[in-house]
Amino acid sequence: MIKTVLCYGDSNTYGYVPETGLRYPKDIRYPGKLQLLLGDDYLIIEEGCNGRTTIHDDPEDGWKNGLDYLKPCLNSHKPIDIVILMLGSNDLKDTFHLSAEEIAHGAGILVDVIKEFSELKQGYIPKIILVSPPQIGEGMKNSPFYDAFSLDPIERSKQFPKYYRQVADSKGCIFFDAAKYVYPSEFDSLHLTPQGHEILAQKLKEVILSIN
Repeated sequence: MIKTVLCYGDSNTYGYVPETGLRYPKDIRYPGKLQLLLGDDYLIIEEGCNGRTTIHDDPEDGWKNGLDYLKPCLNSHKPIDIVILMLGSNDLKDTFHLSAEEIAHGAGILVDVIKEFSELKQGYIPKIILVSPPQIGEGMKNSPFYDAFSLDPIERSKQFPKYYRQVADSKGCIFFDAAKYVYPSEFDSLHLTPQGHEILAQKLKEVILSIN
């Protein structure tokens, strides 16, 4: 039976190209790479949106709240066997004034929704891989995104693994620390390079294949 994997995330799931703002081709961005690596036994659903937050309304783009779209997304693609949840980087924006712990708590709320809604709508809970996002690059002061990420996002992003692991452990998720394997581009200190997407896909493939 084919297993369905939902990749729910932000611009690094979407495949944002740091230098141009365009989108990497499907075979470059990590969900597309994951499909190629896993083959026909898996169906990879790409649900990345630039600027998506965990549970917060952006004052400029309120429709990018990850909580608002989660239930419709789960319902559209059910039955879902595995969810890869990678959100939190955009919550570091100055406009939200959130700590790493508060951001991880927001991700935990999404985990709860996935579990409760999936059990209701498809009769079982998918395996959830909670991804602690890549850290913000050290060159953020020179990034085109510095206006939005000027309030010490680097140090807060380095705290993600600690708090995301706590959430994953408390909610029975599989924890994955992306920052152990990938680092954002030097151009904007936020988005992954093609090599980063390839490494992320390879490591997540290993995690997926380890799931019984």
